[in-house]
Amino acid sequence: MLRIYYFCFAYKVLTCFLISTLGGLRRWYNPPWFSESIPSTSYDPLHLRQSFEKAVIKRLMTDVPFGVLLSGGLDSSLVASVVSRHLAETKVAEQWGNKLHTFCIGLKGSPDLRAAKEVADYLGTVHHELHFTVQEGIDALEEVIYHIETYDVTTIRASTPMFLMSRKIKSLGVKMVLSGEGSDEIFGGYLYFHKAPNKKEFHEETCRKIKSLHLYDCLRANKATSAWGVEARVPFLDKNFINVAMDIDPEWKMIRRDLGRIEKWVLRNAFDDEEKPYLPKHILYRQKEQFSDGVGYSWIDGLKDHANEHISDSMMMNASFVYPENTPATKEAYYYRTVFEKFFPKNAARLTVPGGPSVACSTAKAVEWDAAWSKNLDPSGRAALGVHDAAYEDPPEKSPASANPVSDSGFGQVLEESVLKTVASATAV
Repeated sequence: MLRIYYFCFAYKVLTCFLISTLGGLRRWYNPPWFSESIPSTSYDPLHLRQSFEKAVIKRLMTDVPFGVLLSGGLDSSLVASVVSRHLAETKVAEQWGNKLHTFCIGLKGSPDLRAAKEVADYLGTVHHELHFTVQEGIDALEEVIYHIETYDVTTIRASTPMFLMSRKIKSLGVKMVLSGEGSDEIFGGYLYFHKAPNKKEFHEETCRKIKSLHLYDCLRANKATSAWGVEARVPFLDKNFINVAMDIDPEWKMIRRDLGRIEKWVLRNAFDDEEKPYLPKHILYRQKEQFSDGVGYSWIDGLKDHANEHISDSMMMNASFVYPENTPATKEAYYYRTVFEKFFPKNAARLTVPGGPSVACSTAKAVEWDAAWSKNLDPSGRAALGVHDAAYEDPPEKSPASANPVSDSGFGQVLEESVLKTVASATAV
């Protein structure tokens, strides 16, 4: 006899399992790719395109005002393009009008703002360009960490602009948005995939990334928006679409410069329609830009500077004692950890956050693809040295040393004493 338990909101991940009175666990959602065996199905661009269009249209069933989060990158631009076509060709426009509302956020002059405006102009959407400053983002950090319940660096970097944007979206009366999360995991879109040694490791890494999405991008998309009562829907994570995309022989997904294939080439090529273009060519083939980078490179640089002002070198030297689980390797990570511990001081909470080395959003396993990455562990896409067009000239600082060391007699010492006192008195659960 099987008893099925239903969970809502943050516990949806548990619906992967059926709980049996016979004991043991059986996976309920068990698609072919979950075993990480290498698929051999040939690439069919039309089938891939049609599967994605169905996934997008399925998520337009709504009775509330909606829009699309548009960064100007490939994924969000494709979502916006498919929605725009659907509005123009169906009766959906009778209810909501044939003008799609799109939203983008960034520092003034950021890459995403420029690209998003170009896509919006091309598609003819009602575009809302939202600006924020580094200081406004820093001021929101504590509230962001409280809502998303993590101290993962890349998640916090990307969640903060999305959190600020969601507040504005809700104030405009929009209650549901479509977003482009999931594509990079499915198609190997992160720039570190350039170093994948073979199709087997490429495919296994995409499987690992999809399986952990609920701890990273889905966490951001869900909680940064729902904090303001906005629902985010992610068509790339439609189960049927994932099955189609993950059944493609990974040899087609491999990044092959000698064949003119950049990251996510199979997706780009599927929507490369000469007769009725979905997007301008240079947008369709724009290099992958992580959301936390695309809103403006000075955003991440500002976060690092802020952390350097509050975390001292001596605090970093004691990091493994203060935080033996997932010990922060940078001052930025240490700063986020202190904020997280203030809201969630129990051991059970800190263990819900994944750890391990990562470069440009990779899993720990993929760090092995390039020996130089072990000295360059930063979640920014710019850490993909030799791949990103605006890669760091030098590896980001990993050691406790800082160009702006904090005096031990200042805020850093007060924070350190507070953290040590909290750790000493906390009761593990």
